[in-house]
This record gives sequence, structure tokens and C-alpha cells, in this order.
Amino acid sequence: MAFDGLIVDFCAAQGAQTIVRGIRNATDLDYEAQMAAMNRKLHGSIDTVFLLPSPPVQCISSTLVREISKLGGDVSQLVSPQVAQALEAAHRPKLQA
Repeated sequence: MAFDGLIVDFCAAQGAQTIVRGIRNATDLDYEAQMAAMNRKLHGSIDTVFLLPSPPVQCISSTLVREISKLGGDVSQLVSPQVAQALEAAHRPKLQA
């Protein structure tokens, strides 16, 4: 679901009690731990759970996938078919009228 504003406000509005975040490396852990601590200060009843990815997908980042797609690369082995199709459509050259 798309939303605007703070994730803790969105979670509270949806009745969610937990935020699930993926952590690939120490850099992610540092950033996500700071974010989780701030979210707890803002809305103490919402917890954050961290999950580690399996090794085959550990190197995949949304930033890299978007960049590869934008430059015309094949991302079909990195994302679901629906995401690959959406990225292709978003980065397809627009026809001039």
C-alpha cells in the first residue's frame, strides 16, 4: 500500500503493530537501527523486526535495480515479473507526438 507521511502513523492507522525491514549488511543495520529507535520514540507501541536475506539475493538493492533498468539492462533475474514489467514501462522511451 502506498502512503504519505510517517510509517508509524501509517501503521497505526492500519492497526499494524510491527514494521518488517530487510538488512543486507552493516551499513543497512546502522541506518535501520537508527530508524527503528526514532520510530519507537514517535510511536512506542510499534515494533521493528529485521530479517536477513538469503545469500543469492543479498546483493540486490532497489537503487541498483532501478539504475540497471534505467540504463536498459535486464533485471528479470533480480525482481518479480510484475516489477520487471513496471520498470520496463517506466523507463521505456516516450514517443514524441
